[in-house]
Parts: sequence; C-alpha cells; structure tokens
Amino acid sequence: MSLQERFGKNVLLTGWGHSRFGKLTEETLESLIVQVATEAIANAGIEPGQIDEIYLGQFNSGMMPLAFPSSLALQVSPDLANVAATRVENACASGSAAFQQGTKSLLAGTAKTVLVIGAEKMTHAGADVVGAGLLGADYDMAGKSSTTGFTGLFAEVAKHYEKRYGPVSDVLGSIAAKNHRNGVDNPYAQLRKDLGEEFCRTVSDKNPMVADPLRRTDCSPVSDGAAAVVLSASPTGGATAPVRLAGFGHANDFFPASRRDPVAFNATRVSWQRALEMAGVGLEGLDFAEVHDCFTIAELLMYEAMGLAEPGQGARAIEEGWVYKDGKLPVNVSGGLKAKGHPVGATGVSQHVIAAMQLTGTAGGMQLANPRRAAVQNMGGVGIANYVSVLEAV
Repeated sequence: MSLQERFGKNVLLTGWGHSRFGKLTEETLESLIVQVATEAIANAGIEPGQIDEIYLGQFNSGMMPLAFPSSLALQVSPDLANVAATRVENACASGSAAFQQGTKSLLAGTAKTVLVIGAEKMTHAGADVVGAGLLGADYDMAGKSSTTGFTGLFAEVAKHYEKRYGPVSDVLGSIAAKNHRNGVDNPYAQLRKDLGEEFCRTVSDKNPMVADPLRRTDCSPVSDGAAAVVLSASPTGGATAPVRLAGFGHANDFFPASRRDPVAFNATRVSWQRALEMAGVGLEGLDFAEVHDCFTIAELLMYEAMGLAEPGQGARAIEEGWVYKDGKLPVNVSGGLKAKGHPVGATGVSQHVIAAMQLTGTAGGMQLANPRRAAVQNMGGVGIANYVSVLEAV
C-alpha cells in the first residue's frame, strides 16, 4: 500500500532549487533562502501567490543571531504577504522535519501547495560556537566543553562498533573515498576532489586524527547552503516531470545515551521500516539512496539499519561494491554530507532535491541510468530523530 492508496491523495515534488554548499561569505541566510525559494517556485511553474504555506528547516542553536527566520521567504515576492510560515527544528534532521510537516499539510487538506526550505549559515561562526551549538543536540554533552565536539560522540560509536564487531578503520576510509569520488560530479558540493582510498585510510599531516578512530576525511565539513522544494497535491506543469512521495517514516529514540544501544540505531531502523512499509516496497525496489553520513561510521551503520547488511556485516556493502554507482544500491551518489557539505538545516531538503533530480533525469554528471525509485534518510543527533522518504518517478 502506497501513500496515495493509504490517504487517497498524492504528494508531489513539483519544483526545486539548490544553492552551492561551502563557505559562502558573500551570502546571508536571507539571500540563500530567497535564492532557492525563487528557483523552486519558478521550476514548479507556479506563481508565488499560489503558495499556501511555508516550512523552513533550520537548526541554528545559537550559530546565528537571527533566531526567527520563518518569514524570510516572503522576501521573494509581495504576493507571499500573509502566507503562513513556520520554522521547524529537529537538530540535523530539521530539513526533513520541515518536509514531513509540509507533507502532512497536504494530506490534511489544509494546503494544496507548500514551499519547504532548508537553510543554514555556519561558517561565519567560530569553531567553538559551532561546536557548542551542535553539542546542544546531545543529552549528555549539551552545555559542556569538548575538544572533539560531535566527532567525539561518533568516535565513541565507532569504538563500540569495533569492540563488538572488529576493526573498521579501512572500511571507513573506503566510504570516505567513495563519497569524495562521487562529489566530484556534484556542482553543488563543497569538496570536489577525488582523494583516493590510500589518503582516506591513512593518518597524515593533511588527514589528521580528529577523534580516534575518525580522521578528518571521516567527518563532514561545516557548511553554508540552502535548498527548497515545492510540494503539490497535483501536477503544476513545471520545468520537469513531478516526483511522487510514495512513503515516509519518522521515529525518535531515547535522548540519554544510557538508554540506547550505541551501535544498533534502533529508531533509525524503525524509520526505514515505516517508510518502506508505507511505500509498499523493499530495499530491492530502490534504485539508489541518499543517507545521512555526517561521519563515515554513520553511513556504515546505515547499511545495517536499512537492512542492506546484517548487524556487524556492514563492511560487505562497501567491500562487495553494493553501494557504488554501479552496485545494486548506490548510496550517496551526490557525495553525501561528507563531500557535498552539511549545512545542517538544509541537508534533509537537499537530499530530497538531489533525489528528485536523479528521478527526473536532470542530475547532470551525477546522473544514474534511469532510476525509478529512491530513498532519502536524514538524522538528528546520534540516531535520535530519524526521517526516511521513499520517492518515485511519475
């Protein structure tokens, strides 16, 4: 049973926009939001006045003085005056949280056309500000000082994984190399350089250990950027064919680390199950996936959480080539957060936009051969807030 069969309605991605990700010193949060919103509306083939509601995904957490940006998208056009606009925050999953809120407005019938935006401006802030802001998404470390920040938290996950299942350093290096290689073909990506497996697997002056066993190449960069998508109840005659949302899932885990298995990512697994069940498909029905690889250990665990590999066997997905561009389930063809960048509030929307581009044959150098169905997975905290969408070509 698909979303359409369950609710008797379609949710279509009818237009989208995407900025470059990176250190965008010439851009402001407002200029990024206006850029991608304008592009998405034009791409959908609609007028601004047809937008019924706006959802903006943004984490912020003290990284920006402006903490009330929900109305910034109204700067696109005077015709957006008085449109309902809401900022949505759920840590690094804020973009997908906004996407699902927009979806629910369509399913509830309170809107026919929704503009969803994800945006974040981070690089202007000092490392201490960014680090403290991100640590606010962890129950045990919020408000405390840390020399390794969120990298240290995922390093602990990697250590637990190694203790239970064995060494992962080389596998993580291979994941990093894969995503850097993919990022070369993504014009929006922050890091567009093929670094090679040897470099990514080796600790060096240019690739130092950040928090053992995670090297610099195992970590996504601090980024600025934005993305936007128009959700509609019916086709809008846009520049490309629409993309259908076939299913979605959301699950939260307990916040204290003491109440979670550090390597099981149980709520992540549940969010995958819920989305696939709603879409009425299994992994074999997917042509590719964009997943939340804030750190390479997160992508490794995602192979297991989605059911591609058994617990402790995630390395098979990379060693046997399953997740490469020519594999049975390509993962992070965009370069993922690792190479594309991770402006945290923008990430979830960006993943949906990149997937929509693939499904409409408009992904340029990233393009796969005729993909028909995809999954997007976005996560906040260490496996805390988890969102999965299944998208399909119409």
